[in-house]
Formats: sequence, C-alpha cells, structure tokens
Amino acid sequence: MFVSIDFNSDEAIYLQLCNQIILGIVMEEFHEGDVLPSVRQLADNIGINMHTVNKAYTVLKQEGFVKIDRRKGAVISLDVDKVCAIEELRRNLRLMIAKAICKNITREEIHELVDQIFLEYLGD
Repeated sequence: MFVSIDFNSDEAIYLQLCNQIILGIVMEEFHEGDVLPSVRQLADNIGINMHTVNKAYTVLKQEGFVKIDRRKGAVISLDVDKVCAIEELRRNLRLMIAKAICKNITREEIHELVDQIFLEYLGD
C-alpha cells in the first residue's frame, strides 16, 4: 500500500490518509475484503503516530468504507447505503458549490468539471 502524506499541508494527516484510501478504492487499488495494514505497521511505514492511523481507520469505519475485524484488523467493506451517501454528498457539495459561485465559476463549468472527474474514475 503506497501512501504519500504531505506534512506541509493544512489538511490533517488522518484526513489525507482517509482520502487516499477512498481514492484507492475507487481506482480499484483496494477491493472488498482487502485487509489494510495494521495501525502499527502503517504508522511505522509512513512515519506518523499510531493514534493518527487509528483515527483514520475509525473515520473510514464510521463512513462505511471499512469494518474492523478483531483478528484481521481494518478490512475494506463498502456500506452500500445510497441514501446516506447521497445526503453526505449533498452536504459536501453545498459548500463546494458556494465557494465556486463566489469565485465566479459558472454552472456549466461546474457540470463539466464533475463530468470530467466522474469519467476519470469510471473510465467511460
């Protein structure tokens, strides 16, 4: 598992880790049932505190991307609750679209960007 942490970023390290794992899922680097490295192993590999990795795994569990197995550790397990996913997406998009409008980005530009990103993940 390759993870690249930007220690100079304003984004919290645990969020960077979460985001990279989510991107790994969508890019098919991780699949349902794959076991992630142990908290200790990943912390040592990246050079971060174990509590940071534990927090990332906890967030991923809460968001339905992993389950925690007592023997295996963190396992990719996608929660397919689409209604909750759509509501979370709606909350996140509200702020992003508001910021875009403040920067004079048009509706058409937003739609084009969303389509481009969507196609990057699906390869269509």
